[in-house]
Amino acid sequence: MEPSQIYKALSNDTRRQILLWLKNPEEFFDEKIYLQQGISFQIGVCVRDIQLKAGLAQSVISNYLLTMQQAGLLQSERIGKWTYYRRNEKTIQEFREYVQKEL
Repeated sequence: MEPSQIYKALSNDTRRQILLWLKNPEEFFDEKIYLQQGISFQIGVCVRDIQLKAGLAQSVISNYLLTMQQAGLLQSERIGKWTYYRRNEKTIQEFREYVQKEL
């Protein structure tokens, strides 16, 4: 865990919003389509769904997701032509403990 990368990733409102959406994806996205394909939100949320919810260009969202993934906040899994993102709860917990201890 590199705290400076996490701070950078969290410095953007949309990136923080994405983390919130992925915390409880069933509140923000429709899982029915996923279940019809034999997958669930345990795999993650498709980048396309995140992009549509955010209302930003696909390239911007892809950049945001990459920044968060490089910081360790997200994990991804590619299925077919789509990439699915989920939170990396281990890193988030480590960062939470770091902030509590150091700040």
